[in-house]
Amino acid sequence: MTDGTLLPPGASRDARLLLTARGLRAFADGFISLLLPFYLTAIGFQPFEVGAITTATLLGSGVLTLLIGLYAHRLGLGRLLTAAALLMFATGAGFASFSGFWPLLVVAAVGPMNPSAGDVSVFLPLEQTLLARAVDDRRRTALFARYNLVGALVGALGALAAGLPALLAQLSGIDPMDSLKAMFWLYGGVGLAVLLIYRQLGPRAGGTAAPAAAPLGRSRRIVYTLAALFSVDAFAGGLAVQSLLALWLLQRFDLSIEATASIFFWAGLLTALSFLAAAPLARRIGLINTMVFTHLPSNVFLMLVPLMPNLPLALLFLLLRSALSSMDVPARSSYVMAVVTPGERPAAASVTAVPRSLASSLGPLLAGYLLGVSAFGWPLVLCGALKIGYDLALLKMFRALRPPEERDSAP
Repeated sequence: MTDGTLLPPGASRDARLLLTARGLRAFADGFISLLLPFYLTAIGFQPFEVGAITTATLLGSGVLTLLIGLYAHRLGLGRLLTAAALLMFATGAGFASFSGFWPLLVVAAVGPMNPSAGDVSVFLPLEQTLLARAVDDRRRTALFARYNLVGALVGALGALAAGLPALLAQLSGIDPMDSLKAMFWLYGGVGLAVLLIYRQLGPRAGGTAAPAAAPLGRSRRIVYTLAALFSVDAFAGGLAVQSLLALWLLQRFDLSIEATASIFFWAGLLTALSFLAAAPLARRIGLINTMVFTHLPSNVFLMLVPLMPNLPLALLFLLLRSALSSMDVPARSSYVMAVVTPGERPAAASVTAVPRSLASSLGPLLAGYLLGVSAFGWPLVLCGALKIGYDLALLKMFRALRPPEERDSAP
């Protein structure tokens, strides 16, 4: 999947390595985001406690991502990627070793575990910065689309792998809790595999991002405004992260982990296929229009999910939402890289990615509380409504600010 045929023309060897690392991380995120609520529920945690630990994973990732954005212009990106991969291993080992609420809360807060179907981890701004260097500007959106395509496809396989513990327990007689813990060790092992890949990156990855006196310069106002808007989207997204969607399906329809894994496999597959259309659509209508006009209908579909009277209809609207909800991701990443200078890219990627952890970290806590009060699905309704507000604000404020490649290609 990550050979030269997947890469846009002119992409460097580092692009292939980064796509490979993204695929491995996505596989681990795919199964861990579904197993996490089942595991925590199995050891006796209530929905609010599950939400609190999910919040801790996002909050901790947000703080780490912000620190990376502030200091990546001084530290080597390769060194930071190494540290993140080692933290991934330690996080998997911690969840496999501890069962108490407070120890797990601490592990969740300091590690890069991702409870979402998308990438909201500390790896994101580092890999995005290197991807932007690995190809020319006109092919940047295409490379970001392929990066997200790999993440979604392999993440869907990871979601399907969430059914392995039950299968292993059934076939071999292994204690179900032991098989669940083995998946957390597998998650940690993926961190070590990713570390080996990062060590093969070219010399530019090991150096500082660019010589700069400050992480952000003339683009500060644009970046901060985008970050403020992204925080609304991120908070809303935190209300419906994959872990809590799985918990809602368990509560509302009493789905097994195997059935839930199959559902999220198909949802991930639809998300992956949508990335194939993102780059051509962005070339035709622009990055901002792509972000907004694919996002709006997906949010309407999400708001309709809890209103459905039965499981098949609820799943239909969840899948329709999955087919559109992430087409904005490569466009958003490319847009941020386009409207700042190369030296500002690590900080811009970080400052605009932090809301995907910090702001979204509040969402699971609220969603866990709402799910503890009612199984109706209020978090999904609130998520869709807030995201619609974000879409409209983004369109109004940034439609006129076009990246250089869009201005150059305008008739």
